[in-house]
Order: sequence, then C-alpha cells, then structure tokens
Amino acid sequence: MTMMKTVAVAALVALGAQGAFAEEASCKTVRFADVGWSDIAATTGMASVVLEGLGYKPTVTMASIEIAFAGMKKKQIDVFLGYWNPSMTPQIEPFVKAGDIKVLPTPNLVGAKYTLAVPTYLYDKGLKTFADIAKFEKELGGKIHGIEPGNDGNALIGGMIKDNKFGLKSFKMVESSEAGMLIEAQRAIKKQGAIVFLGWEPHPMNVQMKMSYLAGGDDVFGPNLGEAKVYTAVPTSYEARCPNVGAFLKNLQFTTDMENQVMGPILKKTRPNKAASDFLKANPAVLDKWLSGVKTFDGKDGLPAVKAALKI
Repeated sequence: MTMMKTVAVAALVALGAQGAFAEEASCKTVRFADVGWSDIAATTGMASVVLEGLGYKPTVTMASIEIAFAGMKKKQIDVFLGYWNPSMTPQIEPFVKAGDIKVLPTPNLVGAKYTLAVPTYLYDKGLKTFADIAKFEKELGGKIHGIEPGNDGNALIGGMIKDNKFGLKSFKMVESSEAGMLIEAQRAIKKQGAIVFLGWEPHPMNVQMKMSYLAGGDDVFGPNLGEAKVYTAVPTSYEARCPNVGAFLKNLQFTTDMENQVMGPILKKTRPNKAASDFLKANPAVLDKWLSGVKTFDGKDGLPAVKAALKI
C-alpha cells in the first residue's frame, strides 16, 4: 500500500511539473487587435507565426484604436502590440487607470519616431519646422494628410488645427488610411509637389521616399521628432489566466530594422504571416530570446516546436 501511495504521489508530481505551464482551454485562441498599420501587421504576424508553432490559434481583429481598447476592456481582445507612447497615451490612459488594461513594463520596440514629414525637396525649400507649414499654405492647398479616422496622430493634428498652433487654423486635415496617405505622398513626390503628411519609423516609407521630418513639434508629438517607445497591452487579468502566452509576450522585442524587413513584403500585398514566416526562417536566432522559458500549449519545450513548425 505504501509503495502504491509513493507511485501515486510521484505520478501527481510529474503531472504537476508537466502542467506547470498548462493553461485553460480558452487561452488556446489568442485574439490580437490590428489598427491597420503595416508595422502592427508585421509584429502581429511574427507573434502569430510563433504562437501557431506553439500550438495556439491566433486570430486578428481589424479595429480602430478606440475599438481595440474597448474590446480589451470587454475581454474580447487579448493582445495589442502597438501602443505607441506618448502619442497614444491619452487614449489608453483612462483604461489603464480604470484597471481594464495592463501595459507590459518593457517596450517591444525602442527607437521609433512619429511626427509630420515632407518630401526632402520641400524641406530644402524651407519647410523645415512646424512653424514653417503656414508659410506654404498655398502650395499645400491648406491640407495636412493624416491616416485613418480615429487614429491618435489624426487627433493630434486636429487639436493643433483647432487650437491654431503654428497659425494652422485655416488648414484642413485629410483622413484616409495608411495606404491612402502613402499614395498621396508618392503622387506629390512624382510631381515635385508640396505635401505634409504623418510619417513614422519603423516603416519602409523611410527608404522608399526621400522624406524629412519636421522639427519644432515637441508640444504636439513629443521631443526628438516624436521619439516613441512601443508597448504591448493586454487585459489586466490576462497574464494570470494565460501565463505561458504572457511569458512569450514579455520576451517579445523587435528592432526597427526587423520590422522594416517584414513590412516591405506586406506593402507589396504579401500576407503578414507569410512575410513573418519568411523573416523568421532567415533569422532563426531571434527565437532564442523570444521563447526562453516558453512552452507549447500542451507543456513541451517551445523553441524546438516552433523551429520544427517553421522547418528550420
């Protein structure tokens, strides 16, 4: 009888060790939000490919920033990899203060920037700062080009116009989408025309177009040309409920060069997961840090499982 008890206890201990990373069934589906930016598509694609290799089922919901944060509050969205600080801070702060959303402490990207930009030839003509925009009102047609409605950058531009900062009260903001804004910028550059638009890095636009960022917008977009850090946000209870995915998200860090490489094919209509998979196959070393201490959904070592899934 004693031997049987010993065997039973040993079996339970072994089961407990195997199940140390086990998560409830609802964790198997990992629901990402994508606000329509190609950098978010790239990072979400890379995370999704890795999670698939770990045995999870990632999904992506396209939504505005406001809807994404509201979805996290309602626990309909699990992960958002694109909280740009400081530009999105006014939008996410109420949810964080209310205890609905948690921002992971370590940024997933540093060295990003986000502010207004112009073609370099226009910069060379004298449109070098926010204060110069009004001087070029006629050439610009009184327009500043933003991206999708509800975007934080659009809100900053709209507030700037409303408050007549830099004498811009008579300007109008053009809302479209990331793709629409890029088409307008490329069209203007082809004609050597004048345009002011939202620019950011990482993004292939920085190498596809000769563009320059405007100085002097510290009070609007933040210092150092809108220097930003990008963070991962989750519902407050998510890490406790799904600790293995939480461990992966804490490990997940990108570089501007990495994101630019994945975004390039995405802008040429390659599916984000395909672009991400191709990058990870060519750069498998990034998986070592991302999967440190991370298991598969059924509790096995994560790194060999993902490498096997990627056939590397």
